[in-house]
Amino acid sequence: MRNHSENAMKAVFLAAACVSIIAVILICVFLFASGIPAILEIGPFDFLLGRSWKPGQGLYGIFPMIIGSIYVTAGAIIIGVPIGLFCAVFLARYCPKGLYRIAKPAINLLAGIPSIVYGFFGLMVVVPLVQNYAGGSGKSLLTASVLLGIMILPTIINVSESNIRAVPEHYYEGSLALGATKERSIFRAVLPAAKMGILAGVILGIGRAIGETMAVVMVCGNQAILPEHITSGVRTLTANIVLEMGYASGLHRDALIATAVVLFVFILLINLSFTALKRRGA
Repeated sequence: MRNHSENAMKAVFLAAACVSIIAVILICVFLFASGIPAILEIGPFDFLLGRSWKPGQGLYGIFPMIIGSIYVTAGAIIIGVPIGLFCAVFLARYCPKGLYRIAKPAINLLAGIPSIVYGFFGLMVVVPLVQNYAGGSGKSLLTASVLLGIMILPTIINVSESNIRAVPEHYYEGSLALGATKERSIFRAVLPAAKMGILAGVILGIGRAIGETMAVVMVCGNQAILPEHITSGVRTLTANIVLEMGYASGLHRDALIATAVVLFVFILLINLSFTALKRRGA
């Protein structure tokens, strides 16, 4: 009876794994089958490095959107990673138990807020602040970076805290025994031991930032131009797709799918880079 139960569960797990793999394969086939011909028709150079996105005139250059996505994601990392890491250290090593019982659920709640709500928050709070203190319309690269920096905090905090707590306690105690201060023990002994897990949290945060759509659409300005400064409006790859897919047809629609292919390749490169770093650090 026990063997039958184990075999049945093995079959269930195998089926679940196969469904996941098949889903990824189907997504890849659909994207590349629809996107690659469009890239070849437009021209890889004109598509990837073209600076004009004017479908009505047959111009499909996504270089401004690529740069916009990179800038917004980089800004979110600059804002979110230090705050998230310090918050994780506080929760793991400094936070009193009474405060932890309040702070931890609040951070988990932050992770469950829909992106459209973040977008409204950015539109009503962050945009006026940026407009008043940095100038411009407020809908800009800076605003999108700040908002995405807030959105990736729960991912970075939760993953980093879990990995900090997973470090054996004798790392910390041994450092203290050698005369190091508490702060030095944490930042020179504990964090280096947890660096791969922390890096995993950062990679997940990057994936969340580069793939975010609705919140960014509401605050980034959606201008398909190269940003000249942090208060300039930008358009990301995801925003470009969601803004025009509803009415696109023909080559225009295929070009948007090709944009999704470029985004997919970005995510793939990020994951491969993390895998390479993990192997090097092993």
